[in-house]
Amino acid sequence: MLYPNARSWQDATAKRVMLFGMSGLGKTHLSKLLRDAGDWFHYSVDYRIGTRYMGEFIADNFKREAMKVPLLRELLLSDSVYISSNITFDNLAPLSTYLGKPGNPDQGGLPFDDYMTRQDQHRAAEIAALSDTPHFITRAGDLYGYANFICDTGGSICEVIDPNDPNDPLMAHLTQHVLPVWIKGSDAHTSELIRRFDRAPKPMYYQPDFLHDAWAAYQVETNLPADRINPDAFVRWTYARALAHRAPRYSAMARNWGVTITAEDVAAIRTASDFTALIAGKLPN
Repeated sequence: MLYPNARSWQDATAKRVMLFGMSGLGKTHLSKLLRDAGDWFHYSVDYRIGTRYMGEFIADNFKREAMKVPLLRELLLSDSVYISSNITFDNLAPLSTYLGKPGNPDQGGLPFDDYMTRQDQHRAAEIAALSDTPHFITRAGDLYGYANFICDTGGSICEVIDPNDPNDPLMAHLTQHVLPVWIKGSDAHTSELIRRFDRAPKPMYYQPDFLHDAWAAYQVETNLPADRINPDAFVRWTYARALAHRAPRYSAMARNWGVTITAEDVAAIRTASDFTALIAGKLPN
């Protein structure tokens, strides 16, 4: 590890970590807390995906819809209006909206092949955005004078690496520069995340094999053709299975490359010093 023991972490003048785990357990909250402390740079992988690597796909999708409206079509063709996404660290809706959900087009669903194309685009974008982490570490220091750095990953990082391969090339690249930190949730957290998702199902990235299996199984279970499937019903059905699929992958990542903290630990953090002390307590003496 970048910091093999508590002393090396405590003595480091540049503390660099990468948070990973299920969305909704505090990665962005903790990143913002450290950023607001004044001496940590916050790198959001999802923001980088939605701007640098998928921004054109997202904007073109908006334009495609606008071209269906005669007035907007005329204005777009004459360069009289400009359409772009207003994606922020706190609002990633343009990215999730572009990813979409498969199923009945009358309910906003995408044909499965189109949906998988967007999933593949996200996979490539996520790998590229994660690979950019060292660049942003350098940029944070050279441009803004930040020595401390926190990489706020998306929940799907465990799907774009092989968590059981200690020599996974992307993780080997990242762990030269950051200490991976898993925010682990309890069964109660998982249940709450599922309840929250049921209230407001949103698109997300899934591993291709998992997604193909889920799509086939759901059609068998519902006895519905692909173009009759309710998109929200499918992603609700899939979400709990995705969490169960990801849990052992996160665990393997922490075992091979990093340390584990809990969502309760994160909730108790009030200052950057609290975080520093927490990580020191998770490293060998």
